[in-house]
Amino acid sequence: MTTKIKSESKKPLQRIFTEVPPRYDLINHVITWGLDGWWRLKAARECLSSAPQRALDLGCGTGDLAVQLAKMAADIEIIGLDYSPPMLEIARQKAARSVKEKRITFVYGDAAHLPFPDGYFDFVGISFAFRNLTYQNPLAERYLAEVLRVLAPGGRFIIVETSQPQAGLIRKLFHLYLLSFAFWLGWLISGQRGAYHYLAHSASRFYTAEELKELLIRVGFGQVSYRRLFWGVSAIHIAVK
Repeated sequence: MTTKIKSESKKPLQRIFTEVPPRYDLINHVITWGLDGWWRLKAARECLSSAPQRALDLGCGTGDLAVQLAKMAADIEIIGLDYSPPMLEIARQKAARSVKEKRITFVYGDAAHLPFPDGYFDFVGISFAFRNLTYQNPLAERYLAEVLRVLAPGGRFIIVETSQPQAGLIRKLFHLYLLSFAFWLGWLISGQRGAYHYLAHSASRFYTAEELKELLIRVGFGQVSYRRLFWGVSAIHIAVK
């Protein structure tokens, strides 16, 4: 089901993620050569490794992580939150097709004002939306403070996101791929030049795994670890409250 709450005024990226949904999943699969699903599965396994009871898929988009969690765990309360109504509608339809029981609640809301009590979730997961909350974003620390607030003591924040390869040559090739193939293909398929210009440039300039670990510790997480994926073009970070 979908629950609506009052959200504050639109952020610059909200327009992008309201316009791009119709072919969003297809483009993600194509430009990652299908690896986005594999990386998300790894993140879902990490999310469920501590036998949680309540889970938040933050910036859930079209619901892939929430649906994956529901398929893998039958006794968990799952909430997906996003600020793009078209994304949430696709997520609702996807969940209806993929998960027989209505075990996912989709909420329209703002990550700066999460509509949940303190300490409510055993974990918060975010798949390929963390960059949107933190890349050159003046509200980044506010978003992270909200994640900390809604996590129970000992709760975990699981992030799967693009990263920076350690090897210089691979990093250069990755950036070239993003700024050429990924940008042009995303624009061609979606018709949304701005969305894929943002994707290519933000991913090529985003944190290294070490820098992201430092950010999470700086905002108040007590323990942070990470695992690089596919030569470091992506990474899973695990931050504990």
